[in-house]
Amino acid sequence: MENENQTLFKELILTGFSQDLKTRILLFVLFLLTYILIIMGNSFLICTIIISPQLHTPMYYFLCNLSFLDLFYASSSLPKMLLDIFSKKIRISIIGCLVQMNITLFLGTAECILLAVMAYDRYIAICFPLHYSVYMNWRTCRIITVVIWSGSLFSSTIPNFKPLVFCRVNTLDHFVCEILALLELACGDLSFHKIAIFVGSLFTLVSPIIFIVVSYICIIISIINIHSAGGRSKAFSTCASHLTVVFMFYGTSMIMYMGQTKTSSSNLKYISLIYGVMTPVLNPLIYSLRNNEVKKAFPKILAKRSASQTG
Repeated sequence: MENENQTLFKELILTGFSQDLKTRILLFVLFLLTYILIIMGNSFLICTIIISPQLHTPMYYFLCNLSFLDLFYASSSLPKMLLDIFSKKIRISIIGCLVQMNITLFLGTAECILLAVMAYDRYIAICFPLHYSVYMNWRTCRIITVVIWSGSLFSSTIPNFKPLVFCRVNTLDHFVCEILALLELACGDLSFHKIAIFVGSLFTLVSPIIFIVVSYICIIISIINIHSAGGRSKAFSTCASHLTVVFMFYGTSMIMYMGQTKTSSSNLKYISLIYGVMTPVLNPLIYSLRNNEVKKAFPKILAKRSASQTG
């Protein structure tokens, strides 16, 4: 039986990464540059897609949603981390911590579903090009968008059906309010939260990654039938780059949430850096620098802007 006189904490203390000043300076520079790249890369994609009429297609519509998610997902943790990196004690209120946890859960879940939708979009475009406009019309895109956001909202609010209470210790070995790290500090019976996370992971991690793998297998089979060797090479290169980012995101997420009882708490924050920081950096690079339509659209935007200024 737990001690009834335990103190209920109103704030948590995050350990961050290191207490060494030189290490903190290095981390601050690295994270600042990373965050700048995230803002620039994702903002570039969003603006290019919105401004360019030739990019107003379902594929780029979902890509715009992905950039929006990555931008706000990184912004939910990196700015505060940069502000607090030189603090002796990184403090955050319980309410603020739970709000941050729910925002990251919501955006992370939405990205899991969105990546699967984008794989399906590429599958239809490559395997059934003549029927693409039928299967992926704008009505379908709107329905998919509603499903993504509403499903993510429902999934991220399930853990709140039974609120967490903190009364043992208030030191969180992390740089952000990650739900798995918070569970290690929470009091009472946590079986509901652990079951909810595991079941939710089956739908938001396992099911999408299986769907993505099957979609890309079908895509690769179609690519093999391409007669042009150059076309096959380019298609394989694009698929490989997409799958690299996808497996980086899903792989680390599954290690965290599917193996929650086996993962050392001290390693949680380092694993979460991969899908929380690296993926938002790589996504715009992969989907813009390796995309000819985006590269062609951007000079046109600059030409129109310079023409309007001179005119």
